[in-house]
Amino acid sequence: MIKQAKLNLFDLTMIVVSLVIGMGIFRTPVTAAAKAGTPTIFYLAWLFGGLVALCGALTYAEIGSRYPVTGGYYKIFSYSYHPSVAFAINCIILMSNAASIAAVGVIGAEYIGSFFFAGAAPESFKQTVAIGAVVTFYVINLLGLKMSSRVQNVLTLIKISLVVLLISAVFGNHEVHIFTNTSSLSPHASGTVMNFFRSLGICLIAVSFTYGGYQQSINFGGEVKEPNRIMPRGISFGIVIIILLYLSVNFVYVDVIGFEKLKTADSIAAILIKHLFGPVGESVLRVLMFLSVLAYVNVTLMSNPRVMFAMGEEGILPSAFKMKTKKHDVIIYSLTAFSLMIIITLFFISTFEKILNYSIFLDCIGMSTSAATIFILRKRKMGEQNEIYRMRLYPLLPLLFIAVYILVAISIALDDLQSAKYGTFIFLGFFGLYFLVRWTRYKNSSQ
Repeated sequence: MIKQAKLNLFDLTMIVVSLVIGMGIFRTPVTAAAKAGTPTIFYLAWLFGGLVALCGALTYAEIGSRYPVTGGYYKIFSYSYHPSVAFAINCIILMSNAASIAAVGVIGAEYIGSFFFAGAAPESFKQTVAIGAVVTFYVINLLGLKMSSRVQNVLTLIKISLVVLLISAVFGNHEVHIFTNTSSLSPHASGTVMNFFRSLGICLIAVSFTYGGYQQSINFGGEVKEPNRIMPRGISFGIVIIILLYLSVNFVYVDVIGFEKLKTADSIAAILIKHLFGPVGESVLRVLMFLSVLAYVNVTLMSNPRVMFAMGEEGILPSAFKMKTKKHDVIIYSLTAFSLMIIITLFFISTFEKILNYSIFLDCIGMSTSAATIFILRKRKMGEQNEIYRMRLYPLLPLLFIAVYILVAISIALDDLQSAKYGTFIFLGFFGLYFLVRWTRYKNSSQ
């Protein structure tokens, strides 16, 4: 039997950064600015969202330390609640993640499409490039965790370099826009205090989406060296890097583009790079953006199959999903099934925008309920026979984290009730499907 390769601190930190920094930071600031209405609310949302993410990071660090298993994001639900809840929430997460990768892959194809087409790239080109990216990283992941994590480290460093490059645009800017209208900095500029908090809540929808993803790092709990030490440091270091990058790049967006223009900007990254380096810089940006997309595709292919592996271990999915290859210890059927989910989704990508809001709504359910398992794990003294990480300021930090995600869910319902309804119905549908499958198995075994 081959000795399994383990992830070190740098590997896990890079995984966390890649799980969070997708294409969101290059798009959601426009939505956040439009919803915020004022620079005050805009900056508060990004700062507050970062602090909430840090609370979540510390919470998940302890969860991962107490329960260091492969596919931990499924296992904590199954252990703490009922398997039906674990099944329903993780099915939704897998479905929305597959759609997210498909959409991100198409966005990446759009960036390099200009090298091949004078106008907009045809849909067939976008789908072909996206499928090619999925197949490429499927093959890389077949070579084992260490190989895929090495590729991930390189792509993540490129992604970080891209964000740093965008931040450097501020040094080439000789006009400061951020304080051109100081009256807009007042919380009361848009009306009452209630309007201020409502705008903040709606703004946090886009911000929370951009900060999300790090919770999946606990899927690697069983494959990390010294999880009691590496898990909290890797997750925390990753989140701190992300907060610094996000706050810096949003300051640059406002400083270079101007807050009012930011509300309606089409391609904020392209605007900054063109401002800094001209047309040549824009071409370089397109390549770097495409590589950033590849980093997100790879890390999600690394993470999500491990959830399916955990579901296979518990018999919720067929036992084939827990099978591993002998040579590289790869969860072959889970990896293949998730890759096929992405490719199938690519043929229905035009509907992705319609499901985005209720995907975020469901993420709120998943984030708040998964973070709440910390109370159950502590009550049951899970992992305390080993050396574990215990977060400070407990239970304040997890309670704040859960409260904010409940606020985001409420904000979505107030802003788009139909999406919240759809999200709830889909969750209940998978919840009912669990009991239907169990009942069918019982009937078959009793015959």
